[in-house]
Amino acid sequence: MDNSRHRFVADVMLGKLARWLRLLGCDVLYDNSGEDSSLLATALSENRILITHDTELARRAKSNGYLVETEGTENQLREIIRWFDIEPVLYGDRCPECNGTISEVPRESIEGEVPEYTYRTHNTFRRCENCGRIFWVGSHRELAQEDLKRILSNPVED
Repeated sequence: MDNSRHRFVADVMLGKLARWLRLLGCDVLYDNSGEDSSLLATALSENRILITHDTELARRAKSNGYLVETEGTENQLREIIRWFDIEPVLYGDRCPECNGTISEVPRESIEGEVPEYTYRTHNTFRRCENCGRIFWVGSHRELAQEDLKRILSNPVED
């Protein structure tokens, strides 16, 4: 299953959730200054689901809206994963910061842009095509996978 089929717009109250969904490979637009009318227009024009904690905004979005009913990022992540049947795998093909596509780049192309030790000890690097951020597999990925496993092993709390 490929989570890139999931296309969302997240309202301003769901920034941490948006980041987690991006790590899972979902296409999530998020702007912490986004106005409700702009978020709704984007959801409708781009055929995305507007995930929101705002009852009125979800009502206005109709079939393009989803009201997140739980509080707290971990509960919200469990809720969205279960409701939308999102595979709980860290794909790493979406930038968690800007939602851009991440692609592998030649190792030589990032020399001097990452810490020297990292450059010497890693062979594979990826770059966000939008913001330019560089990624490599490290302990942070293992920690995120452990966090995800812990989050999903707990029930959704009201």
